[in-house]
Amino acid sequence: MEHDTDSDPQRRAPFTRRDVFRASAGAAAVLGAAGLPVLATATPALAERGRGHDGGHGGHHGHHDRDRLRVEPLIPSRNRGIILYSVRDRITAAPDDSGVPYGFERVLARLAEIGYKEIEFAGYTQSTEILGRQITPREIRRILDDNGLVANGTHTQINPETFEQQMDIAEELGMRNIGTGADPTNSAYESDWDEAADTWNELGRRARRRGLRLYTHNHDSAYSFMLDTGPRDGEGRPTRSSGRRRLEYFFERTDPRYVFFEMDIFWAYVARFKHQTYIDRWGRERTDLFDPILTVAPRTTRFPLFHAKDGDKNPEAGNGYDMVPLGVGDINFQQFFQTIGEQDFHHANWEHDGAPGGSEAPAQSLDFAAVSYTNMSELTIYRSGRR
Repeated sequence: MEHDTDSDPQRRAPFTRRDVFRASAGAAAVLGAAGLPVLATATPALAERGRGHDGGHGGHHGHHDRDRLRVEPLIPSRNRGIILYSVRDRITAAPDDSGVPYGFERVLARLAEIGYKEIEFAGYTQSTEILGRQITPREIRRILDDNGLVANGTHTQINPETFEQQMDIAEELGMRNIGTGADPTNSAYESDWDEAADTWNELGRRARRRGLRLYTHNHDSAYSFMLDTGPRDGEGRPTRSSGRRRLEYFFERTDPRYVFFEMDIFWAYVARFKHQTYIDRWGRERTDLFDPILTVAPRTTRFPLFHAKDGDKNPEAGNGYDMVPLGVGDINFQQFFQTIGEQDFHHANWEHDGAPGGSEAPAQSLDFAAVSYTNMSELTIYRSGRR
C-alpha cells in the first residue's frame, strides 16, 4: 500500500550516513569510497545461518523457524514497469512483415507476456495505418486492462494552460502520477527555480485534488551546481556557487504534499561523474561528489517512480557511462533499492534511450526489454523470518 506523504518525509530528524549504514549492511564501506557501490544481493552464508547450525535438519525447529531468513523480490512484481520511450520504435511502427509487434495493442501484449505490470507513457499516438485513424486514450485503456497492465505515469508537457486536459487523459488511463521528462527550468539561478517552484506547487495542488501526483524527471544537469553567490555579472547575476545543486534547491522550495520526483538512476550517476567541482564565493575550486542514494534516502517517499536505467563505466565517454540493458552494466541497483527502503512504495520503470535497433534489428528494443525485466526480477532481499 502506498504511504500518505502528508506526515512523513521532510518532518523527520536529519538523515545521516549512519542511517544509510543501518539500512544496508554493505553501504558503509561503499559510501565512503569515491567509486560506485558494489553490494552482493545476499550471501549463501547468511541463508545457511538462517537455517540454523544443523542446516535445517533436527534440533530446535521452532527456534530455527523463527530465525530463518526468507527471500523476497527487492522490487515487487506489481511495481515493475517500463517507459514506452524504450520501445518507441515499435509503438509508432506501421504494420510490417518483420514479425515484431507494432502499435499499442501488440506491443503492450508482448510487454505483459515478458512480465511487466506497469506502463509509463511517452506519448499517446501510434501509426494511423493500424486503425485508419489515431487511437484514443479510451482504447489504450482497454488494451491496458485486457493485458492486466496499469499506467503508473507519463512524460507529457507540464503547462498551466493545458494541465487540465493532460489530467483528463491521465484519469482516462487510470494512472496515479502525471509528470514530465524535462527539468522545471534549465536555469542555474535561484530566481528561476523560485518561479518554477511557485508554478509547480500550484499545479501540484490541482493534481492532488484529482487524486494525482505531479512529478518531474531528472537528467544530469538537474544535479549540477547553482550560481548563487560571488561577484555579479553585467546583468547582476551571481557567477559562483555555494555548492547547492539545482534540483536539491527545488526539493526545499516545493511542498512535499504536492510535488514529487522520478530519479533517472543512470543520469544521477552521470551527474556524479560530471558535476564534481564548483567555484566558491572566494574563487576557490571545491569538490563535492553527488550521491544518488543519499539524495533519495532522506526523502524517499517524494520519489514514487524511478527510471531503472543501467550503464557501463567508460571514463572516456562524455557521460562516464555507456547505456546498456538493466543488469548488464555497473550501476548497483541492489545497493540502490535496498538502501532507500520503502520497497512497496517505489515503482521502477526500465528505460534505455537507445534501445531501438532500426531496420537492421527491429526486435532489439523488445529484446532489451525482456533481458532487463529478467534482471530486475532477480534482484532479491533477505528478511528475517521472525514474526
